[in-house]
Amino acid sequence: MVVEERVGVKHGPVRAYLDDFRAILNSLDTADIFGVVEVLLGAYRGGAKVFLLGNGGSAATASHFACDLGKNVVGPDGGRFKVIALTDNAAVLTAWANDTAYEHVFAEQLASLLEPGDVVIGISGSGNSPNVLRAMELAQVRGATTVGLIGFEGGRLKPLCDVSVVVPSDRMDQIENAHLTLEHLICHVLRLILAEEEIHDGFDIILPRMV
Repeated sequence: MVVEERVGVKHGPVRAYLDDFRAILNSLDTADIFGVVEVLLGAYRGGAKVFLLGNGGSAATASHFACDLGKNVVGPDGGRFKVIALTDNAAVLTAWANDTAYEHVFAEQLASLLEPGDVVIGISGSGNSPNVLRAMELAQVRGATTVGLIGFEGGRLKPLCDVSVVVPSDRMDQIENAHLTLEHLICHVLRLILAEEEIHDGFDIILPRMV
């Protein structure tokens, strides 16, 4: 009996955490998710660039998303996404932070690279990170499409986005869990759509093995 009680104490938080995550995933708006898919398909077909950015855990998700989108999503003719994670050059990040202010580390990178029709994906649990907001404001001015993966109620980021998915939670760890799941899901759906196009177009291309 004592052993069973101890097991219950240990397993209880695990079950509660997983149940909470399941509830969060079930509450996501699939129309919003597919809206992101449609934006990315448009970028792929139009040859536009996709930029990703975020801080902390969101920076890790931005890098992960760029990897999956750039490597694992391939069109029927072998075409790939033009994708850049603005989180990945430590020298550039620290130079802009040191010489100006941290809130400019993404916007200043975009200033050199962004063109009308490109896509900028801002990932922010709070929706209030100043450097993400500055980048999205610049994206709007430059005529880019803005996409947000956000938490809480969307913060100040949501109004700056043409398309967004808001994870309705006030727990940062669960928001970050959901954002990583979303990027995997979005890439998965993109692969399915492009594979379907491959079948209809009569191509016989072997997609790369996913890792």
